Amino acid sequence: MLLSFPKYANAQSDGAVVAGAVGALVAIGASVAAVEQMKERAELTATEWLLANNPRMTSFSLKTLDFDCKKLKDMSSASLITFKIQEFMPMDQPELNGRKQVLLGFTSHGWINEYGIDFTKVKWFLIDRTEWVKMMVAYVKTASDEKNENKVEGLLT
Repeated sequence: MLLSFPKYANAQSDGAVVAGAVGALVAIGASVAAVEQMKERAELTATEWLLANNPRMTSFSLKTLDFDCKKLKDMSSASLITFKIQEFMPMDQPELNGRKQVLLGFTSHGWINEYGIDFTKVKWFLIDRTEWVKMMVAYVKTASDEKNENKVEGLLT
C-alpha cells in the first residue's frame, strides 16, 4: 500500500486562525459579562427584598457567594443562592463590624431562562445567629444520639 502526503498541509490560513481565536475570546467575554450582569441583578433584588422586609436595616453590605467562577449553565441547576450580609455604622470610612446574617434564596425549576433570572421563582429566608444555632441544634440532634438541646447548643456556640 502506498500513501502520499503533501509536503505542506495547511488547513487554515493564519487569518482564519486569528479570527477563530478572537471569536472564542468574544464568546467567553460575553458569557462572563452575562454572569456578572446576573450577579448584579441578584444582589439588587436581594437588597430590595431585605429593605422591604427589614426596614430597620439601613446600613449593610450584601454580597452573593454563588456567582464567583460559575458558568451560566451551572447556575441554572442551582437550587439556592446565598448572600452574606454585614451591618455597619455609617461613617466616612465604615468598618464592616456589625451583625452578620445570611440571606438564602431558594430557587425553583426554571428560575433562569433565556430572558435571565425570574425572581418570582425565588423564596427568601433570612438567617441570623440565633436562627443558625437553632437550625444546627436540630441537625445535630437528628444526626446524632445526643438529645440534650442545651448541651448541643453549648458545644456549637
